[in-house]
Amino acid sequence: MKWGWVFLAVFLSLGTLSWGEKGLEIPEYDGRDRVHALSAKNYKSIMKKYDVMVIYYHKNVDGNRSAMKQFQIEELALEVGLCQSMTQDGSLAAQVLDDLDDEDIGFGLVDEKKDTAVAKKLGLDEVESIYIFAENEIIEYDGELAADTLVEFLYDVIEEPVEIIDNERELKGFHNNDEVIKLVGYFKSERSPHFIEYDDAAEEFHPFVKFFATFDPKIAKKLKLKMNEVDFYEPFMEEPVTIPGKPYIESELVEYIEQHDRPTLRKLEPHSMYEIWVRDFSVLKKINFQANTLNFSPDGFEFLEILKEVARENTDNPNLSIIWIDPDDFPLLVPYWEKTFRIDLSSPQIGVVDVEDADSVWMEMDDQDDMPTSDELEQWIDDVLSGKIDPDDDDDDEDDDDDDDDDDDDDDDDDDDDDDDDDDDDDDDDDDDDDDDDDDDDDDE
Repeated sequence: MKWGWVFLAVFLSLGTLSWGEKGLEIPEYDGRDRVHALSAKNYKSIMKKYDVMVIYYHKNVDGNRSAMKQFQIEELALEVGLCQSMTQDGSLAAQVLDDLDDEDIGFGLVDEKKDTAVAKKLGLDEVESIYIFAENEIIEYDGELAADTLVEFLYDVIEEPVEIIDNERELKGFHNNDEVIKLVGYFKSERSPHFIEYDDAAEEFHPFVKFFATFDPKIAKKLKLKMNEVDFYEPFMEEPVTIPGKPYIESELVEYIEQHDRPTLRKLEPHSMYEIWVRDFSVLKKINFQANTLNFSPDGFEFLEILKEVARENTDNPNLSIIWIDPDDFPLLVPYWEKTFRIDLSSPQIGVVDVEDADSVWMEMDDQDDMPTSDELEQWIDDVLSGKIDPDDDDDDEDDDDDDDDDDDDDDDDDDDDDDDDDDDDDDDDDDDDDDDDDDDDDDE
């Protein structure tokens, strides 16, 4: 890796000499306004200019300085791309996409209060959401509002919904991509009516589900595919499932995918984090925090392999859903997760989270250097599914602690009362002594 960086530095230096003054340029804002405020008068004409239109449906912030500041930050994320020297009115994210030869991409803003008619016409129903209009499809973006994540997602949007595998290198890339739901089919050609049905189904799920196809019989043989057959791959699973009933029509493929689109083990991605978080946590679910990056953490790699084994053995269990999170993908959320769930993300963790009140319970690991076996992890998960382990148990413990605190307070109050009584008795005794002394003085006189 170090040699790679050394060679890169040398080549860039030589390139600068040969290019003269221009050299390797970092993109800078060019002054063009690519973000439009859409209204009932202009939205049709503006949207016609672009092949892809990205619309941010935002709250009205008039008269609210705090909300206005937050909106400016969100707008900046849309306008500014990956550049260290960002300016307030720049639009580099849109500019980077504007450099694409084949697609024109525009950015628009719709105000919840001022532009209700536009929102209704376009079908915008969730405020503070991003909608992408592309080829008669409306895609709701459920990722984090960051320029780099949004740009990467848009690159996926403008790609063809079906990726063709033509050679060994592309086949290897297909197998290496095991973190997502994917399908692959074998067809005679792009003109095949069965491929057209497959392509139409791909458009329904693009870009969230990856569709692949091959027309090469040698590639199909290595994929163990028959003509017009489609295999469905669940994330992190070694073997695919052949979709029954070939040849298929679009509706049959769509129905099958919708019935199997919640895998046993999946990774939380920045571009789809809210979709996964909200949908998969609508009921009690399993959540796994994977510490450090997979490539550089031996413990993390070992733990993920254990999770894969458990997921493969329980792939038919509809009640089990494991979410794998790499904290390096969400550095700003790590302190929040550690505080909320009271865990240390410097090492792998697995637990159960109740999304309604953020109650959670985490598997106890005797030694962080000695990961649990797949059998131990599966037994812990069975205890969770059977109800032996419940996040709400922590509430009972907290209630007990509160009761203990109340008892302690009562004891303290009783002690204070006793002390007060003793003090009163002492005062009475002192008064009696004083009275006796006075009587003695009178007698002496």
